[in-house]
Amino acid sequence: FTGSAFGSAAIWQYESLKSRVQTYFEEARADWMDKMRPQKRGDFRKQVNSWWNSLTEGQRTVTGIIAANVFVFCLWRVPGMRRIMFTYFTSNPSSRALCSPMLLSTFSHFSLFHMAANMYVLWSFSSSIVSLLGCEQFIAVYLSAGVISTFVSYVAKMATGRFEPSLGA
Repeated sequence: FTGSAFGSAAIWQYESLKSRVQTYFEEARADWMDKMRPQKRGDFRKQVNSWWNSLTEGQRTVTGIIAANVFVFCLWRVPGMRRIMFTYFTSNPSSRALCSPMLLSTFSHFSLFHMAANMYVLWSFSSSIVSLLGCEQFIAVYLSAGVISTFVSYVAKMATGRFEPSLGA
């Protein structure tokens, strides 16, 4: 999984760089047209774009991860989703589904405080780590760390003989 994650990140990084170069030249051409058009006042989309553009690359990257974690957290609160959530979003070495929970449990939190603390810490160091690694490599590290830590959890559960499900990485 880790090799695939980093291989995909390298391809994504190349495609992203290529896209940025193309966008730069397209924006330079279209920039003068925006100056000619009158700007709308109170345009919500422009305000959201302004906020989004004020974030660092790391904060924009982590925003997607936080959104995924919040979405999964909300799914835990839907009674009809509990069976699916226990099957695919908790790690348990005695489960029929072994591989997908290794990744999906990375986004799973049962306690609001635990999720909020994890997301705050992730947000706080996101700018520095993404500037060091790049957005694509950071996501590969994040996902790989989740899968590897779940694997270590599987090994620890097998060694101790405790086969109860657990959440998170």
